[in-house]
Amino acid sequence: MQEKIKKWLKKNILSAITIGLTIGFLCFFMLTEDGIKNLRHVLFHLQPFWLMWIAVGVLAGWFLEGYVLHLFCRHLKKDWTLGQSLYVGMVGLFYSALTPFSMGEPMEIFNMTKMGMDTGVATSIIAVKSLVHHAVTFVYSLVLISFELNYFQTRVSNFSFITIFGLITNSIFIFGVLLFMINEKLTNSLLAAIVRFLDKIKMRKLSQKLYNKVHVELLIFHDSSKIIGRANLLYLLAILLTLIQITIASLISYFVYRSFSLKGESVFIMVAADTFVTMVASFIPLPGSSGGAEGGFYLFFREFFQASIIPAITLWRISTFYVNILFGGIIAYFGRKKYKL
Repeated sequence: MQEKIKKWLKKNILSAITIGLTIGFLCFFMLTEDGIKNLRHVLFHLQPFWLMWIAVGVLAGWFLEGYVLHLFCRHLKKDWTLGQSLYVGMVGLFYSALTPFSMGEPMEIFNMTKMGMDTGVATSIIAVKSLVHHAVTFVYSLVLISFELNYFQTRVSNFSFITIFGLITNSIFIFGVLLFMINEKLTNSLLAAIVRFLDKIKMRKLSQKLYNKVHVELLIFHDSSKIIGRANLLYLLAILLTLIQITIASLISYFVYRSFSLKGESVFIMVAADTFVTMVASFIPLPGSSGGAEGGFYLFFREFFQASIIPAITLWRISTFYVNILFGGIIAYFGRKKYKL
């Protein structure tokens, strides 16, 4: 029995650390400003109607995550099914919640290749989808914030620093992915540099195998990216659906607000705040942006929730983070069996 427990811990050590970290952050918030007392009081007064809308928002977000991915997959691989896309989308959400530096995307590529898609094609699809999602979130959050700029500048401490951090990190990511997709010479130069390094440390056989395999995949990657790049209607539909997905995800904070029997605050300001927090926190190098997400929500939403801010953070994180771990893990487990991975 002890051996089984040790094996399980070795396999799931990262998951255990991640869950421990996120619970630690919540406990920290709970132990400040009478968090536990407020949480106990609020839990018995939550409105079931608005809790139902939280569930609807979560399910809609999962579906749109998989469906946008499916649009790109079907464009390059006609026999790809919606079920496969929904499974891969949930795998991405699951591993993004469990691993630092958002390792959900590499796991999506891994699962797509295991289901028969070429590595270069899978990589180009995930790169394009990721680029669309980050670019839409980036632009959308800035547009929304600009309408209520005076409000956030006067109500949110360190707003300028948070904005600069979000602008820099997102701009670097978007520029990097675009450069990698467009500039074939750059990717070949990077591959050549890795090969030269392996040659220098006397690993010539490995360097040749790496070059032969990766070079072919890079050619397929760039060819696939060019095919997607010419599909303007596909991009337009993906951008529109991503916009809807982000809006629904941002509305969850408003549903949390209403579930606490609170009302009177602007839906627009809440959506703007949630979108902005998500954009900035997405580059916190911890699983599920732990710490950054909770801290951002606290700074932007304490004005709305007042004494209930700690329970609000708890319910918001359960709805946007912990359910991804729970249901993502279940779907990943049964999906592996269904698709014989």
